[in-house]
Amino acid sequence: MFVVRPIQQKDYAELFKIAVESGHGFTSLPVNEELIANKINNAEASFKEDVGDGPCDHSYLFVMEDTDTGQIMGTTGIESSVGLKDAFYHYHLSKVVHNSRELNVYNTAEVLTLCNDYTAASELCTLFLREPYREGINGRVLSKCRFLFLAQNRTRFSDTVIAEMRGVSNDNGESPFWQWLEDNFFSLDFPTADYLTGIGQKVFIAELMPKYPVYVNLLSQAAQDVIGKVHENTAPALNLLKSEGFSWKGYVDIFDAGPTVEANLSQLRSVQGSNLYTVEVVEQLTGEDNVLMSNLEVELFRATAATAQLDKTLLTIQITQEIADVLKVSAGEQLRAVKLI
Repeated sequence: MFVVRPIQQKDYAELFKIAVESGHGFTSLPVNEELIANKINNAEASFKEDVGDGPCDHSYLFVMEDTDTGQIMGTTGIESSVGLKDAFYHYHLSKVVHNSRELNVYNTAEVLTLCNDYTAASELCTLFLREPYREGINGRVLSKCRFLFLAQNRTRFSDTVIAEMRGVSNDNGESPFWQWLEDNFFSLDFPTADYLTGIGQKVFIAELMPKYPVYVNLLSQAAQDVIGKVHENTAPALNLLKSEGFSWKGYVDIFDAGPTVEANLSQLRSVQGSNLYTVEVVEQLTGEDNVLMSNLEVELFRATAATAQLDKTLLTIQITQEIADVLKVSAGEQLRAVKLI
């Protein structure tokens, strides 16, 4: 079996390996020992803190662990409110009209405008499943377990939830979109700019980024072609989020032009569809569907997916003792569950 749980200090070495394995463009987990240590410290503090009546600037980082071997299979995270400490930049893709009645000329053009529109939104981030475990339901569970945490702890998060999707780049970390910006404004290669952003050094963006809307048709054709497109390895993650209700509203990453998708927390399929069920421990299960389930804790949060029997009328769930032990629940207690799709 596997379990998704809050990250701990003992996971440092494995998280560093994941940062190396994730490669270029994985901004939220740069290869930096101090930053990774700080991420773990911040996550532990976030899980422990009582937020009161509203979201704060907290980072929740989870790992998926193989319960048989103890191996860390991947990581996933949620930022409660982005942009409160450091500016959170995007380009917004929109249209302008150039019209002359006298000359009978009417033209539209797409423009990219630098903005901070998603400030204070909650962000799904740092999703990475290691190569040996990319099979079966593992990827879906690693992504969707966050929705159960969101559903159970709504006061910790914004009504708007976003996810920045990795844009197009090659194996050397070269981005066609950034190449145009580099040639004209930055004189920094994409991996360097991406790394600086990942470690929180964002001042250069405000200093060097073009201050006025950029006409898309002035970009190189290679740069135009990747606006709003995702890296081939990111396509499954994007499709999964779309199935949950996320959509693209024209916002793209300022470095690789990958799309940022958004949704209302209460409208997410797994949030709407999840419910609280009373645990019944049985020796043998008769259900055939995989159920995504979690306990109701924060600091001791546990989530997994397994065959289980849901009774939506009586609001009971039948699980084995093994599953109960993994989730740290007992018969008669409640857990949150939804059918895994």
